Amino acid sequence: MIFVTVGTHEQPFDRLLKYVDEAKEKNIIDDEIVIQSGFSKYEPKYCRCGKFYSYEEIEEFTDRARIVITHGGPSSFIAVIKKGKIPIVVPREKRFGEHVNDHQVEFVGIVAQRNRNIIEVRNFEEMKESLLNYDKLVTDMKAYIKSNNSEFNEKFEKIAEELFENKEMGK
Repeated sequence: MIFVTVGTHEQPFDRLLKYVDEAKEKNIIDDEIVIQSGFSKYEPKYCRCGKFYSYEEIEEFTDRARIVITHGGPSSFIAVIKKGKIPIVVPREKRFGEHVNDHQVEFVGIVAQRNRNIIEVRNFEEMKESLLNYDKLVTDMKAYIKSNNSEFNEKFEKIAEELFENKEMGK
């Protein structure tokens, strides 16, 4: 199964839905496809589709999916990585009226290049290639997220302790 999510942003993401629907129509993909279409106007003809699903349903679809395709919102693709999967990520683009600016394009590009834990797709040909070669593409990729939270918390705790020690000493 392939799960596609466009998130909850209020601008349509018809381009992504058309890519996936066309891939299914042309038999590029044999898998069942479930799409969360949000505010998109395009209605897929070859895929199961719902505007919004509950958190539990999205978790279930993500768990069951062989491939997850998502927009470039960090919380969406990071949730997939946390489950040990490599997502195909299609950033929303301003020029298509999918977002107010191109921050997703910039962020997805950086993550794809630095971390190598997502597959960035910007057009139908890249989508086709990513779907046809998914298993090969992810072979050397690792689903991981580098977090600086622990290091930050340790440093913050040390600073707080030093402040309290200095206050107790009357400094």
